[in-house]
Amino acid sequence: MLDYRVRTFLETCRTGSVTRAARELSISQPAASQHLRQLERRYGCALLAKSGRGMEPTQAGRVLYRALSVMEADEERLARDLEALAGDARPPLRLGCTRTIADHLAPNLLAAHLRRHPDERLLMRTGNTHELVDLIGRGEVDFALVEGPFDHATLDSEPLSREACVVVGPPLWGAGEGRPESITALRPLRLVLREPGSGTREILERALAVRDLSTDDFAGTIELASIPAIKACVAAEAGVTFLYRRAAADELARGELVDMTPPDFEVEHDFSAVWQRGSLYAGRFRSLLEEWRGLA
Repeated sequence: MLDYRVRTFLETCRTGSVTRAARELSISQPAASQHLRQLERRYGCALLAKSGRGMEPTQAGRVLYRALSVMEADEERLARDLEALAGDARPPLRLGCTRTIADHLAPNLLAAHLRRHPDERLLMRTGNTHELVDLIGRGEVDFALVEGPFDHATLDSEPLSREACVVVGPPLWGAGEGRPESITALRPLRLVLREPGSGTREILERALAVRDLSTDDFAGTIELASIPAIKACVAAEAGVTFLYRRAAADELARGELVDMTPPDFEVEHDFSAVWQRGSLYAGRFRSLLEEWRGLA
């Protein structure tokens, strides 16, 4: 069980305030301040410093926060495992998935997993990469399958699959001369995009930046958080979009969308599993991922 002073430190880092941390932990503000002073004496350095926004961890505080938050999450997982075993039940596997993976990979993957492990309990949360990384940090999911960039300093990862990305448009726009010769030829068109923070959008923005372009160089943008809505807008000739081929495979096969990917804009990216660096459960996550690679 984590020390009560550790709980106070973690909550202060998360809330940015000793007063709010004390309120969350149902203790007095002087008691919370004393906990933090005791922890600083224990480690022999300042862990928190005042800032314009309240309290922020020092460099040493950030190192300690990362280590202790992993321990906190592992302790909570262990408590759930023991509680489930005491009740003669299997502890649930709490998985996070970005929306593309949740819609176009997870259903078949999890169905195949349950055929192999019929007694397994699965709980899945969806969100963009940043949201899921936050859920991992708070211990609300065990690990996540993501498509966007993430902080390798705080997260361990393993690739699940390598995925091709495509530019797709409505059938009429892809007729005639076929695919455009260059990404710059698409600049007169509107882009239909995922919201900021989504993995697909970050990959697009990075791929454009390498070519000295940005989304602002196109005729306009539409932002939608729903992949089905994005594909419907493109089919209705509202613009073109950039997404994983897996996410548009059915529409491409039926001719409802067409592949307009220029030869100078062929992009691939990994779907990856991520979890807290240093977790005691890392071996379990790696074993599970090795099994899933054969199912993806």
